[in-house]
Amino acid sequence: MSDISNIILLHMGKIKLCIRTISVFVVIWICSTNFMFSQNIAIEKIKADGENYIWGEGFGTTLKKADQEALSMLVSQISTYVESSFVLLKKEMLINGGEGSFKETCNSVVKTYSNTTLKNTRRIVYGNEPKARVFRYIKQSEVEKIFLEREEKIKGFVLNADIAFKNNQIADALRYYYWALNLLKSHPEGDKIKYLDRNQNSHLLATWIPLRINNIFVDINITILKIEKKKDEVLYTLNINHNNRPVKNFDYSYWTGTDYSNLCSSRDGVGFIELFGMAADMNELELKAEYIFEGEARIDKELESVLNRIDPIPFRNSYYKIPITNSPKDIESNPTREKSDCVFSGVIDESPYRRSIEKVIKSIKEQNYLFAHSEFTSKGLDFYKKIIAYGKARVIGNYQLRFIVDREQVICRALPMCFDFESNNKRFVEKVVFHFNKDVKIESLSFSLSSQALGDILNKNLWEEKERMILINFLEHYKTAFALKRLDYIERIFSDDALIITGEIVKAKYNESYKYADSQIIKYNRQTKQQYLKSLRYSFLSKEFINVKFENNEIRKAGKGGSIFGIKIKQNYYSSNYGDVGYLFLIVDLNNCYEPIIHVRTWQPNATSNDNLYDLSSFN
Repeated sequence: MSDISNIILLHMGKIKLCIRTISVFVVIWICSTNFMFSQNIAIEKIKADGENYIWGEGFGTTLKKADQEALSMLVSQISTYVESSFVLLKKEMLINGGEGSFKETCNSVVKTYSNTTLKNTRRIVYGNEPKARVFRYIKQSEVEKIFLEREEKIKGFVLNADIAFKNNQIADALRYYYWALNLLKSHPEGDKIKYLDRNQNSHLLATWIPLRINNIFVDINITILKIEKKKDEVLYTLNINHNNRPVKNFDYSYWTGTDYSNLCSSRDGVGFIELFGMAADMNELELKAEYIFEGEARIDKELESVLNRIDPIPFRNSYYKIPITNSPKDIESNPTREKSDCVFSGVIDESPYRRSIEKVIKSIKEQNYLFAHSEFTSKGLDFYKKIIAYGKARVIGNYQLRFIVDREQVICRALPMCFDFESNNKRFVEKVVFHFNKDVKIESLSFSLSSQALGDILNKNLWEEKERMILINFLEHYKTAFALKRLDYIERIFSDDALIITGEIVKAKYNESYKYADSQIIKYNRQTKQQYLKSLRYSFLSKEFINVKFENNEIRKAGKGGSIFGIKIKQNYYSSNYGDVGYLFLIVDLNNCYEPIIHVRTWQPNATSNDNLYDLSSFN
């Protein structure tokens, strides 16, 4: 009987366990049903309250697809709600395409917000995969808040443009003003947004930006500096001024007789036009200033999306006609020189160095590169070949070379050259610097700093001439190493325990209590030297070319340790598949001028406030 009793008790225990399990499932099912029921009630209430809410609903096999569909529907509803406010966009579209075109474009423009700010709208998931259901909604009273981030970006671009304009960086000023104007059209209150400049003057951007852009075009003066004819080819060197000052940068294309050329990027007031065949006989040159900068816009997906949805804005004043009336003899009588001319000591007898450089110039002009090989050391010849291979190198400009003593070396500054690339649509102007050894052989070449970056160093009157020259040489070789992809040099100048910090702009995670704040944050990554070099190696392999320009810089000397400097410099980086603008900071030991050592290297995006930029005090 005891065995039977045990069996009965065992079965009764199993029955109780089953009952308990079933009870738990029933409770869960009831709770889940009640929760889903309450969600459905909430959703139906929102749908019914059309005066206070805007909503979208999506279905799909995955939550992602369902959410995308819900966002798409929400965008259409928001577009309908705010379309009457798009005054700037409507004026343009009604003239060009009619009301239907405006509605379509308006909806398309609102979609540029969908991957950023609209992600912060509230979401209800009320169906699981594979029958996912997502409901998105927002209060009508809060719709205007989703456009605040766009407004801040517009004002940020205008501020960047103002700074660039002040520094005579015309390409940068036009780029930022034009981008701000396009973003203004993508904002429902674009006709009302005002900007407070540094002098506390308020400007209505819808009228002020176009006026600003047109005034820049009007104040640009382009003349011919030099004409070089060779068979059926003519090379014109241009002098480009804005308000009677050489432009720091200016991008343009020119008429070739059948079409407009690839973009050309001038520097320090020097540009060029190259014509072939019948076009070489034209009696005037036609040039068009660049202001859209679609390639550079790729670094900002939101901006790129807006530019793709809004028709380009034409500016008639961006076209220039330059009569060909001066003879080469008249034009060549006014060569330009660098700021360094009157600062550093010249060579007593420069004739052997000048003969060497003239031979190099002749070899480049005649494309007979073997002709000048004897003027280089083996190391210098490697530099020379890489410089020529950097792009289809041409000597341009009305230059006047300067030979400067630097310890046991002599430096020749600075030969203007243009470079272009077969698979890219942009040409660059760079000034090339030659470094001679004591045997009058060229042992290295580098790209010169911009006149602004040079001036910032040369104006350090309290520093010795030797220190200023060391800084210039270091920065010029540093930027050249990236252009020529010299990974060996970069590896050599970084200390093994270097602190390397890179920054990037990312979107903040959604926060219910802070959802309308600026969702852009800067994410910093610390890398070891080997990690940085590995990333750099991959970057070099993926790019046909790299062009680095240093603008204004701020340099501080450390209080101890001899020649240790903190260098904060604005860097424009442009390559065949990527571009950005940001702030580079280096702590470099220049006690041994021939073997510089970088101990700290940081990079921060241009969006960063100057108050948050790294400097020497950050690493005391």
